[in-house]
Amino acid sequence: MAQVTITVRPNGPLRVDDPNGVVELVDLEGNKFDLTGKPAFSLCRCGASANKPFCDGSHKALFPAPVVAIKTE
Repeated sequence: MAQVTITVRPNGPLRVDDPNGVVELVDLEGNKFDLTGKPAFSLCRCGASANKPFCDGSHKALFPAPVVAIKTE
């Protein structure tokens, strides 16, 4: 059985990979979010998503792309 994996994306959301559908996501009152048919989903970290707690890509306007040096030989 594959495990649940949560990946912190640089300047982005928390990516939840749940291949077996075992994760339950609940609000403050204990109401479950419908994750039916979602083996993976992303959770907002920036607070700008219009679809909280899920990421809608709004962070792209808030965080610049990381600068990475390209290795040359």
